[in-house]
Amino acid sequence: MKGRCFALLLAAAAARGQSDWPVYGHDPGGQRYSPLAQINTSNVATLVRAWTYHMKPTGADSEPARRGRGRGDANRSWEVTPLAVDGVLYLTTTYHRVVALEPETGKEIWSYDAKHPLATRGLEYWGGDRQSPPELFVGTEDGRLIAINAKTGKPVPGFGNEGEIDLRDGMLNGFPNAPFGLSSPPVVYKDAVITGAHVQEFPSFGASGDTRAWDVHSGKLLWRFHATPLPGEPGSETWADNSQKNRSGTNVWGLMTVDTRRGILYMPYGEPTADYWGGDRKGKNLYGTSLVAVDALTGKMKWYFQAVHHDTWDYDLAAPPVLLDVVQKGRKIPAVAQLTKMGFLFILNRETGKPVFGVEERPVPTADALPGDEAWPTQPFPVKPPPLARNSFRREDIAALTAEHQKFCQDLFDQDGGLHAGGPFTHYSTQPSVIFPSSIGGGNWNPPSFDPRLGYLFVNTQDFGSLNRMVKNPDGSYSRAGFAGANRFWDPDKRWPCNQPPWGRLFAINVNTGDIAWQVPLGITEDLPAGKQRTGRPNLGGSVATAGGLVFIGATDDSRFRAFDSKTGAELWSVKIEASAHSAPISYLGKNGKQYVVVTATGGGFLNDRSSADTIIAFALP
Repeated sequence: MKGRCFALLLAAAAARGQSDWPVYGHDPGGQRYSPLAQINTSNVATLVRAWTYHMKPTGADSEPARRGRGRGDANRSWEVTPLAVDGVLYLTTTYHRVVALEPETGKEIWSYDAKHPLATRGLEYWGGDRQSPPELFVGTEDGRLIAINAKTGKPVPGFGNEGEIDLRDGMLNGFPNAPFGLSSPPVVYKDAVITGAHVQEFPSFGASGDTRAWDVHSGKLLWRFHATPLPGEPGSETWADNSQKNRSGTNVWGLMTVDTRRGILYMPYGEPTADYWGGDRKGKNLYGTSLVAVDALTGKMKWYFQAVHHDTWDYDLAAPPVLLDVVQKGRKIPAVAQLTKMGFLFILNRETGKPVFGVEERPVPTADALPGDEAWPTQPFPVKPPPLARNSFRREDIAALTAEHQKFCQDLFDQDGGLHAGGPFTHYSTQPSVIFPSSIGGGNWNPPSFDPRLGYLFVNTQDFGSLNRMVKNPDGSYSRAGFAGANRFWDPDKRWPCNQPPWGRLFAINVNTGDIAWQVPLGITEDLPAGKQRTGRPNLGGSVATAGGLVFIGATDDSRFRAFDSKTGAELWSVKIEASAHSAPISYLGKNGKQYVVVTATGGGFLNDRSSADTIIAFALP
């Protein structure tokens, strides 16, 4: 009888995983693939809005409503990916609340006022055990980790101090005012809840970006991985003069994934501080801008892959490492795909870290490094796939869409004798510079999605440059400064990039061959003449692939939500929504038997598409 009950529990869990969206990437490995096919290529054009939820609490005088969106209401982007588990939709809001909704109607079931700014990208669900009920784990931007009963919306008293632990404790390196918090959800593996860190980008010294794991029941610390190795630890030799001491940055501010079969955690680390100056941290600077694989229960390192040596371009790894299988000559290779800001996609063996299609260390510019800094002479380039974002620029590449825009960009480029222009490893200098991709990146935290039937990984990137120059500080270091009133190589009023389109693209990568299966412009520029609108647009956000043969994606700054044919890249459906959806959508099956696709749309953020929208939008077949 017990065996039959256990089998039923396993079957129920499997069914939930099929029809629900229980973790950020749908599965712990981040494939973002829904096996639902009710919505498919033949009927997606008939999708209609099923419901809309507004995150702002009702009642203009309520305390959460008075807090507002923060950081300038109209420019505060919210990037949350909701979770759908056992008939309930869970999400965080920009009004410091965690809410539970009816997945079929968007009606609130309960809400919890955390009274602290929450991590923008969401939360983690844990199914509970004999000791504890199902719980939600959510981080805050000011350094707290909160455990909430998923059924009642109340803090879990046995976790830390009445449901909360202070993540800042032991992390500030003697800088009591150093920023420290979470911007992305933690991950749970067995009895460990694992947290990254959101820390400063400058100056050089401040809070640690170490990754830590906590007991899901008590909140006690289980392990800590030193993102900048302590003296004597492996990797410490890559820091000249022990310059890693009290160094900030080198943090997972993006999204981690877990191979639950092998018990391996994959951590994409950002760049050490300061972002654009490395004269006080000579060397390769491990584990900066590296993908690091560790034992998820102990934190012991298994392997690492550094995507940028001695990073001085702000090329943080932030996108979730996607776990997938590469099939070659009938043999499955367990792999992990890591999207980067350089627009590179590295596909590695996830057991060993070895490249599946090869990686070459190629010479890169060094003579243009700032005085006192020492550029690393080579950088890793994947043999396959090719770069997925523009990584070079010449004056001849200026857009010629309209005479007015062309003249604006030419004048901008020609100021002060002409911009210092180049690709991903050209250094910013004291001369005004334009570098492709931008510091926002060709890719960023954008979660790709993967269709295991096709073997296609769907990746969205953007194509525009950073416009900056470096200024010398009194202490001899250098800092980034804006140029011409902006740090984007575009017309700031129109938000038209100065390079020839495309300005944003959606790719399908055949992971079995490393080739591009198809690519299409992603987004339109409405204020161009009709025949020129299909430019693609700057984008931040991710996609979801479904068994219905579809890829759903918002991301673009043109306030559209779209569906593409996953085999061909044909755009099958597009709808104008309240604001741009700089988030990653989900799909789930409601209790009424309907498949829903849900996306967060608030606009705002790094692409300057200002909006005061606060919407969570659900679509379904009529």
